[in-house]
Amino acid sequence: MPRRFSVTVEHVPLAGEFRIARGAKTEAVVIVATLSDGAFEGRGECVPYARYGETVESVRDALEDLSKDIANGLDKETLQSRLPAGAARNAADCAFWDFEAKRTETPVSKLICAETPRPIETAYTISLDEPGNMGAAARAADRNILKVKVGTGDDIERIRAVHAAARGARIILDANEGWTEECLAKHMLAATGGGAVLIEQPLPAGQDEILATLPHPVPLCADESVHTSADLKGLLGRYDYVNIKLDKTGGLTEAVRMKHEARRLGFGVMVGCMVATSLSMAPAALLAQDADIVDLDGPLLIARDRPHAIHYTHSLLSPPDRALWG
Repeated sequence: MPRRFSVTVEHVPLAGEFRIARGAKTEAVVIVATLSDGAFEGRGECVPYARYGETVESVRDALEDLSKDIANGLDKETLQSRLPAGAARNAADCAFWDFEAKRTETPVSKLICAETPRPIETAYTISLDEPGNMGAAARAADRNILKVKVGTGDDIERIRAVHAAARGARIILDANEGWTEECLAKHMLAATGGGAVLIEQPLPAGQDEILATLPHPVPLCADESVHTSADLKGLLGRYDYVNIKLDKTGGLTEAVRMKHEARRLGFGVMVGCMVATSLSMAPAALLAQDADIVDLDGPLLIARDRPHAIHYTHSLLSPPDRALWG
């Protein structure tokens, strides 16, 4: 049967305002790619990200440009060189994985997971706000792992407020490139005494060399500084962990390759996400089965999710239902 490839843009309201160092939003805009042959259908979801030069229009257009080639036989392997790493390739790549899983009746988990998928615990995000509000949010969340958005010139009181309210939770401080060389040392010191187990992307991408000579008793994790396997060697001696996100790698294919290479080089592995629906989380949840840190709370931050959504018991997320993906 001939294959058809379609693209839709969806606006997903958030449960509340989501704020990081670069700004705030009240909805997530996701793009869904669907690959079908009339008998089987596969889907993939992505989130265009302005920080990486993407817009909803540019990602949608890049995906729509694939339609004719996919109808003429373009496959997942060829896709890797046809599109660069990023949101568009992620949606298409995950649609291919889902389509093949359904067509062959072979779960994706059988191909990429060493063991049967199990529930895994995710971090829960506390948005950037005034210290008192962030402390109250941490107390109300009552989670074992908190990802705390920071990234201003002075986050000392935020770190203290969350630590005091977090009831012993492990804390990941995510600066989203918002700190500078001038304020880095004081924030590292505050993190050391503030319950932090990880600091994510403290400086802007491209300034990573500063980290090579700076003592950091709290391990550092690269996010904006690392997209694909090709970036990993340049981060040795600067970061201890890398955050693998499918919207950065350009899909599950490269994400699996990157995870193996990160392990080979000695990095700890975090699997993260953009704010999106369970359709985005599903492939990442399989990738994250053996991750050191999991940050897949996107569906907990939105007002409504998809049918067959990933089931969360507090911060414990179950493996995805194959009716959703994979």
